[in-house]
Amino acid sequence: MSMQQVPAHRRVIIGVDTHKYVHVAFAIDDLGAALGNRSFVADTGGYTELIDWALAFGGKITFGIEGTGSYGAGLASAVRRRDIGTIEVVRTDRRDRRLRGKSDTIDAENAARAVLAGQASAVPKSADGTVEMIRQVKVAKDIAVKARTAAMISLKQVIVNAPPQLREELQPLSKMALITRRAALRPGQITTILASTKYTLRAIARRWQQLNEEITDHEKAWRN
Repeated sequence: MSMQQVPAHRRVIIGVDTHKYVHVAFAIDDLGAALGNRSFVADTGGYTELIDWALAFGGKITFGIEGTGSYGAGLASAVRRRDIGTIEVVRTDRRDRRLRGKSDTIDAENAARAVLAGQASAVPKSADGTVEMIRQVKVAKDIAVKARTAAMISLKQVIVNAPPQLREELQPLSKMALITRRAALRPGQITTILASTKYTLRAIARRWQQLNEEITDHEKAWRN
């Protein structure tokens, strides 16, 4: 499709279907006429090319971008830095996709038409502010919390199957007392079930302690 230009006072909407490696853009004017479409590499250079391609149509540019919280986040930030209006498109028209078939170009066109029709109007959340920084640190913390919980579950399972004398010694202990005592175990040579159980308990308890320290570091990171 050849590129067309519109007068400066007219609106041009760029719908973008975003993917991990390639973004597909489709341009329409304020009357809904198709102006052009192209694919761009999903990296910094590709974002610049896409924006420059859009600006070449003239008019007042607005982007309608799918996936601004995932694959479209980088493009949305690049567009925002160029001081161009951006609308978040949640999803394309599924009925149209069933009738016309799955196509990235169709999805990009539908994104543009959703903005034109007023069906999409949300401004994307900034991916470079304080909230986003906290969200990213929280991802690391959540992974560590999940692993710490799994370590405690494993520790208790090993105790249930431990030799009777060790099990009876450990079961009454509180969680922290259990962790502290197990982390300090000296199993010696692993020549008996008791020794191998102590070795395993010590390894899991020390892993729990490491994860607990990591979680504390994550909590400090977003408070500073």
